[in-house]
Amino acid sequence: MRDFNVFGIIPARYASSRFPGKPLALIEGKPMVQWVYERVQSSEVKELAVATDDERIAECVRGFGGRVVMTSPDHASGTDRCGEAALSMRPDDNDVIINIQGDEPLISPKEIHLLASAFEDRSVQIATLVNPFHDEELLHNPNVVKVVKAKNGNVLYFSRLPIPYLRGEGAVAPKSYYRHIGVYAYRYGVLRQIVQLPTSELENSEKLEQLRWLENGYTIRALECDYQGIGVDTPEDLEQLVISS
Repeated sequence: MRDFNVFGIIPARYASSRFPGKPLALIEGKPMVQWVYERVQSSEVKELAVATDDERIAECVRGFGGRVVMTSPDHASGTDRCGEAALSMRPDDNDVIINIQGDEPLISPKEIHLLASAFEDRSVQIATLVNPFHDEELLHNPNVVKVVKAKNGNVLYFSRLPIPYLRGEGAVAPKSYYRHIGVYAYRYGVLRQIVQLPTSELENSEKLEQLRWLENGYTIRALECDYQGIGVDTPEDLEQLVISS
């Protein structure tokens, strides 16, 4: 029997250089943030909320019956926004907060359950999803974050470059490379700590906030899944999206 509850938070901001108003973009007549909310709502989360600093997003969420937590406009990341929003849910330090990006309309209860289940191991502090791949184009695409993990499943490093690097003619490629799917879960006590950390050298180098946590000694469990994610970064990406119920 689990000794923790699971809470879901969907950080959603209006400002985006490549796709302003992205959470409100319509997919088959329904705002993207609503697709995400309804899919997560059907999972095992005890409570769910959209965390935003924009009244347009808040009005949309209230319109379809969702819960909104208004947060500061000064947050640099979704994790920081989750840290503020989680306060209103009053979780215990051992409870689990799942951070689901507002541009993941294909997320399903399966991925939420996988993340939550990781915390049945009491040593897990943070968990995230990875997906095995073999495509050379993805391997060399800096927008696809690669992951190397240890035998115990914890992350060794994230990078925009191909890792592990194959040196020399006889170097043997791994059976699979892993791409990072940016959905995170944290024990609340750990979340409270990591949102207080200053930016780190590794984070600034790769522009990946999770490197701040690794650099400060936190562990991240990488959970292998078949969820691909969609990366809706532009209106063109949205046009290619097909949602199956």
